[in-house]
Amino acid sequence: MKTTGTFDVTAFDPTDLRPHPPIDTGLPVGIARITKVYSGDITGTSATLFTSAFDMSTGAGTYIAMESFDGTLAGRSGAFNFVHSATTGGTDRTDEFFHIVPGSGTGELTGITGTGGLSVDSSGGHHIWFDYDLP
Repeated sequence: MKTTGTFDVTAFDPTDLRPHPPIDTGLPVGIARITKVYSGDITGTSATLFTSAFDMSTGAGTYIAMESFDGTLAGRSGAFNFVHSATTGGTDRTDEFFHIVPGSGTGELTGITGTGGLSVDSSGGHHIWFDYDLP
């Protein structure tokens, strides 16, 4: 099954957590907490731990995020985790990875498996889709 929706980032809170021991690299590593609100065939909220190595001046870097979603997917309610990552040179999005964490589903989403993706359109709108199976 495929389900699509949009989302808004309602909070992006950088943390003080840093790699230990500290290692100097060409890009700083940071961790933030993100909250998102979803609408469309995907409704609900997510809490995200977001780790990145990113250059603010050029927009280049890589991120990996672990999201905990609670809401409905095509009318089925529950919660589950998904992970996603991508790399950018500042204007592109490459090496994308997106996967629903097996065994993480609850409620009517128990047993969910699959993949998905994220995109940002030219006007800055955030889009998400899940290609998933349920038992």
